[in-house]
Amino acid sequence: MDDPIPLSALQHALYCLRQCALIHIERVWEENRLTAEGRVLHETVDVHQRHRRKGVRVVTSLPIACDRLGLSGVADLVEFHAGPDGETPYPVEYKRGRPKPHRADDVQLCAQALCLEEMTARPVPEGALFYGETRRRHPVVFDSALRDLTETTARRLHDMIRDGRLPPPTDTRKLCRACSLATACQPALAGRSARDWRDRRLTALLDETEAMEDLP
Repeated sequence: MDDPIPLSALQHALYCLRQCALIHIERVWEENRLTAEGRVLHETVDVHQRHRRKGVRVVTSLPIACDRLGLSGVADLVEFHAGPDGETPYPVEYKRGRPKPHRADDVQLCAQALCLEEMTARPVPEGALFYGETRRRHPVVFDSALRDLTETTARRLHDMIRDGRLPPPTDTRKLCRACSLATACQPALAGRSARDWRDRRLTALLDETEAMEDLP
């Protein structure tokens, strides 16, 4: 069985599949101003705590997993809203910036909902994304289209990681400017892994050494 995929990998995959492979296959990571701001924002919910607020049970930094899709991670904050037939989980994911035109953040949040549904055997119909720039929650409804996209992304990620190949870069200059891995990505290496580059470089060095040994 494959190792569980981090929930954040789904967001990475929909933002840029090559970025996702660099992080989760090649184990490459670099920080820039944007990632640092996101890390600071998460520090407010990165400590596991439980408390009640206006009658709602709140848990921060909650470990979650979905065996069916092979996912695991930590939910920033989950509210448990009491009802006549039990508590309904409501995940809240913290993000820097503002709402995006793509669905990468929505899919990461939906993946948390799928984990919570498997763990609690309770339906999770909705959650929210809290953006640091707008300083407010943006509700996300987990409809069938979003659930299908989330499950499809998870399965394709398992296939990509199992294959172990680095996808080629795409022409997304705006995304590349914001990416902390823009330098490590090296579009000239399209379709090749860091391991391939290392092996080619080692071969070149050996050839240079042999050439020097042949000199009179």
